[in-house]
Formats: sequence, C-alpha cells, structure tokens
Amino acid sequence: MTVHLHEKGLFSWSEWAESLSRQLHQPGRAEDGSDYFDCWVAALSELLVSRGVADASAILDLQQSWQRAAEATPHGHPIELANDPLR
Repeated sequence: MTVHLHEKGLFSWSEWAESLSRQLHQPGRAEDGSDYFDCWVAALSELLVSRGVADASAILDLQQSWQRAAEATPHGHPIELANDPLR
C-alpha cells in the first residue's frame, strides 16, 4: 500500500523515509527491531493523516477492528473484517 500511494504521488519517497525514521527513533522502540511493522504502520498513518486522506480516529478504529477480527478467526481461516464481533 505504501509503494502504491507513493507511486500515486501522495508523498515522495524521501518524505516516507523521514516519517519511517521518525517512528523508528521514537523513545521506547524495540532495540532488536521487533516492532518494525508497528513503526511502518505508524509512519504510513502519520502521512495519511497529515495529507488529509484519513482521520486518526478512523485509522485507530479500523486497526482495532482488524485486531478483534484476527482474534475471532479460527486458525487456518482467512482474517476478514466481517469476523469482528463488534461490526
């Protein structure tokens, strides 16, 4: 998704790198890089909000919905938002 949005001109690659770097260097980040995906998501969310593409609360709601869907999905089945018991 990040590459696609860059290719569509939403942000430059240097802007992406700066956003990701900011996230990677936040206090409390895992020294072993185990939270790299979390940093990636936070960086992309930051860019989407700053560009007015998405609202921060809408992103958080969607993240929480995916988490609930993942927890409610039986092992070996595809995770779908429809599996979120609160949807």
